[in-house]
Amino acid sequence: MNLVRMHDVSVAYDGYEALEKVDLEIGADDFLGVIGPNGGGKTTLVKAILGAVPYTGTIEYAPELFHNGERLIGYMPQISDFDRAFPISLLEVVLSGLQGRRGFCSRYTKDDRRKALQLLEEAGIGDAARKPIGEVSGGQMQRALLCRAVIADPRLLILDEPANFVDNRFERELYESLRRLNERMAIVMVSHDIGTISSVVKEIVCVNRRVHRHHSNRLTEEQLRNYDCPIQLLTHGSLPHTVLEHHPGDGCSDHE
Repeated sequence: MNLVRMHDVSVAYDGYEALEKVDLEIGADDFLGVIGPNGGGKTTLVKAILGAVPYTGTIEYAPELFHNGERLIGYMPQISDFDRAFPISLLEVVLSGLQGRRGFCSRYTKDDRRKALQLLEEAGIGDAARKPIGEVSGGQMQRALLCRAVIADPRLLILDEPANFVDNRFERELYESLRRLNERMAIVMVSHDIGTISSVVKEIVCVNRRVHRHHSNRLTEEQLRNYDCPIQLLTHGSLPHTVLEHHPGDGCSDHE
């Protein structure tokens, strides 16, 4: 069952086409790793799925993605998109993930607060729950944003560079948590670290204005040729490393 179906979707900013004629389906048990060069459209793809940018083409959402009029999509933005000067605590950050269900003016219930505190405890930052977000580390903030993304029990979870600002220990815990979450929700994860996420995700989506979906979590030279995807694989021991180049004709030369 597909939760989201994109057909012929394009997004342009001030005359520059950030995404071009994208066709992509997201299934109910998918775990997709989205990679590509800087400026290639990864975050734009995420924002199009969320309905946060104007686009042409069609994006269809399955009825299973809605409950009482609320769209069951959890989103974890890049930490740089979140205003750390805003005067709220980590607990309030997590609770804000319920605004679509409770509304901006509604009071949170005791059960809401209990659930938020439990998520923070499971993330290892329960002792910082009431600290202002301007006083916590980037790693603590990142963990709170993940709690915020899942508190409303979404059917689709979208994460934009979730491993930024976290240490190696939490990065391992994060990916293990995502594997468990994938048992009950689809996940789309943007990352520049294909060498790490290839062992976590089920399939890889390469974005460089156009979208190329590889039906595997491992990229072979044959796949790269078949999908015309601008990645060279360099392997050192058991850990693959990648160098991203531009898709022919797109003029993009930035690398991740």
